[in-house]
Amino acid sequence: MEKKTNETNTQVESAFPKGEKIASENFTGEVWVHMMGANDSTLHTRFGNVTFAPKARTNWHSHAGGQLLLITKGRGYYQAKGQPAQPLKKGDVVEIPRNVIHWHGAAPDSEFAHLAFSLNLDDGGVVWLGPVTDEEYGRIDK
Repeated sequence: MEKKTNETNTQVESAFPKGEKIASENFTGEVWVHMMGANDSTLHTRFGNVTFAPKARTNWHSHAGGQLLLITKGRGYYQAKGQPAQPLKKGDVVEIPRNVIHWHGAAPDSEFAHLAFSLNLDDGGVVWLGPVTDEEYGRIDK
């Protein structure tokens, strides 16, 4: 659905539901999650739409089976431990290998959404680690 203004057309709805606001120690800031697909997937995969308010982000974490992110809205970042943060925008795809410690989340001035696929769940689930500190987050554009 498009909303018309005097100067521009803007997208006001996503193709995927924003979901429920979550309260979790594994995230910093406001985050909404809408899980999709069957819980008992024969594909050994869980996936959902994750929406981050500006500055919101995951903790450092890894996935035994790897992870795939499909960026659907806004601007954000992905960072593997020991590497520089990579800017992300709508249409980008991030393939995260098995057991790579990383975080992802919104840019300071943009809401950000992605479809997140946790892969090969028969090899293990997500391993949550500590928060991305404000100091670490403050270095994303440097």
